[in-house]
Amino acid sequence: MVREVDGEGDGGVDGEVDGAAGCDAYDAAAAAARDGYGRLVALLAAADGDLQAAEDALGDALERALRTWPRSGVPDRPDAWLLTVARNRQRDRWRSAEARRTAPLVPHLAERHAPAHLDDVDPDAIGDRRLELMLVCAHPAVAPAARTPLMLNTVLGCTAEQVAAAFTVPAATMATRLVRAKRRVKAMRVPFELPDRSHLPGRMADVLEAVYGAYVIEWSTAATEPRRLPPEALRLAEILAQLAPRDPEARGLAALVLLSSARAGARSDDAGRFVPLAEQDPARWDAARIARAHEHLRAAHAQGSLGRFQLEAAVQAVHCARRAGEPPDWATLRRLHEALSRVAPSLGGTVALAAVVAETDGPEAGLAVLDGMGGTAGSSGAAAAARYQPAWATRAELLARLGRADAAGAAYDRAVSLTHDPAQRAYLVARRATLS
Repeated sequence: MVREVDGEGDGGVDGEVDGAAGCDAYDAAAAAARDGYGRLVALLAAADGDLQAAEDALGDALERALRTWPRSGVPDRPDAWLLTVARNRQRDRWRSAEARRTAPLVPHLAERHAPAHLDDVDPDAIGDRRLELMLVCAHPAVAPAARTPLMLNTVLGCTAEQVAAAFTVPAATMATRLVRAKRRVKAMRVPFELPDRSHLPGRMADVLEAVYGAYVIEWSTAATEPRRLPPEALRLAEILAQLAPRDPEARGLAALVLLSSARAGARSDDAGRFVPLAEQDPARWDAARIARAHEHLRAAHAQGSLGRFQLEAAVQAVHCARRAGEPPDWATLRRLHEALSRVAPSLGGTVALAAVVAETDGPEAGLAVLDGMGGTAGSSGAAAAARYQPAWATRAELLARLGRADAAGAAYDRAVSLTHDPAQRAYLVARRATLS
């Protein structure tokens, strides 16, 4: 067994690589990057606070994995392999002439220069540094507009393009914003540690917003492939609730993510077809996660302070309370959505309110809510509304209910063009076909 990974001798391309082995290696590398990206970046960045260098080192390790794993086989612990190679890339950089000139600024790097040994690296034994990384991203030294995008990018593994789409800004603008934020963290030498509890409330809002962003980003992007809820989002939401048990919004966010993930298994049928919420079988929902979410909601309500995440979680709880074949409590949902629109107005909230109003007052009333969405938000808000897929899908459904087939067909076409999930796209195409 090769114990030392020094970055040499594993980059050749000679020899035949079996096609199946190559696919397995690619799948393993993709899974390691998807599920462990934020954790590995946090472990790497904790050494010197250089986020960009940590991401570059991990990128080099992933590239090397794609070259070596098809020939040598996927290692038993892919994340440990990636961490070892990435750390050795860091050590190469620390030994460089440039790093020696700046070494006094980074304490104790000299003792880290020895190459890492694969058997000595166990990410599970090192501990998780993602929460510290999120709080670094939420540090006052980082521009407020960059804090949540930076967390989504570095901790939760969202690409700059996905984050840009979620914030409805050009991808180039978001990429520049992220680069500047990472440079700022390095230049200001932001401490990579949990802050004193007296400083925690000032950063908590940005941290909660980032975890929430991971929850909603799959609906906000227009990527060609679906993005599942990152496991980090669920785990970090629970960690934040434990870290600040009397923060009602931390509890509300944990409940929201739990309730959403509880229905994940019912969003498609056995054939992989998309199943809308109203048609889902409650028996396929995760009862344990729903029960845990209610614990968080009760603890949040006991604090006597209502906020956005609690309201959104309450909406999800009403949906999860219905029985098979029964409609949800539309009157309660309307009151919750109206309260949410006052506390935290958003495109998604307005579309959801329009759908609920259509159930209580009819499709014409729902369309009136949609029609007022862009006009009250200025030109940038109107442009964002024009690109928002759920708005077009909801509009198409309401127009179809009114018998306005031509307008409904155009709205369905627009919704289909903005849909990134193949199953949802197939569902909308089938719905459009019923118009004829």
